[in-house]
Parts: sequence; C-alpha cells; structure tokens
Amino acid sequence: MMRGALALLLGLESDLEVVAQVATGDAIVPAALEARPDVALLDIEMPGGDGLTATAELRRKLPGCRVLILTTFGRPGYLRRAMEAGASGFLVKDGPVEALAAAIRRVLSGERVVDPALAAAALAAGPDPLTDRERDVLREAADGSTVADIAARLHLSESTVRNYLSAAITKTGTRNRIEAVGVAQSNGWL
Repeated sequence: MMRGALALLLGLESDLEVVAQVATGDAIVPAALEARPDVALLDIEMPGGDGLTATAELRRKLPGCRVLILTTFGRPGYLRRAMEAGASGFLVKDGPVEALAAAIRRVLSGERVVDPALAAAALAAGPDPLTDRERDVLREAADGSTVADIAARLHLSESTVRNYLSAAITKTGTRNRIEAVGVAQSNGWL
C-alpha cells in the first residue's frame, strides 16, 4: 500500500515519472535493467532481499542509475552501509512527499542527500567496529542458535565461533551475545 501511494503521489509531479514498482528485493535489479530508471527509490528491508545489496548490484550493473534509500529504519549503521554500497541519498519515511520529490531531483542532479538528523547520529555513533565475520556470526546467533549450529552453518570450528562472539561482545560493550546482537541490530550493523 505504501509503495503504491508513493508512486501515485510522485506521479503527480510534472517532471517525475514512475517507470517500475517491485514488491521484493530480488526483483529490483531485473526491473531496473528493463526500465532503466534515472533514480531507484529503495527500502532497506524487503522480502526476498534487501535494499543495501540491491544498491551495490545496481551500481555495478546499471551505473547511470542513482539510488535513493527511503526507509523507516533510520539507523546510523544503515546510512553508512548504504553510502558504502553506492547510494546517493538516504532519507527516513517521515517527511512530506514534496521533500521526497525534491530529494529525487537533487540526487538526479548529482548531489548527495542525507537526512540531517541521521547524518549527525551516524557521525556520533562512529564506524562499525565489527569485522565481516563477526557480523556473520552475530547474524547466525540472532535466532538463538547454539555455537555448534553456527559453526556448522558457517563452516567454522566451534572455538573460532566462540572467538568471534567474544570479540563482538567486547566491541559492542555488552555482556553476552544476545545483547551484542541487539546493539548491532539497533545500530544497523547487521
């Protein structure tokens, strides 16, 4: 419903045309390759894939297409990851459609557009302290999996998994892996 409403409202802008809409993350790149948009408006979390992965893939396969992330998940880590993936902008969904239309125009003209409050929060939060492997292990731990289960899924030894969990707990300043997962998720590092 939200996607359709946004498309309808943006379609009312005389200089903007919505050329495609998709419901799942895995449909983003194929639809963009077919429609060849100037700007892709993506969300972070979608069924079938995520907007961050799609952003990186779009930048590789359709470099002329700029990406603007519009999400309810205004987390500093997501902003940082979106920019690293090649997004040209990052906004939270609480603004008026006129501001979104203006942001699309600015991104199209080559500017970077970032929600100011989120940019300040990202600077205050600092960089993601976790390594890729620590993030992998925390993702697998998020559902309460045992060390043995995590080790089997990631093709690691149990002692290696324990080491990664210990490092992640230390870096997040938490007492256990459940708290570490929570901190990493709330900061957008996972």
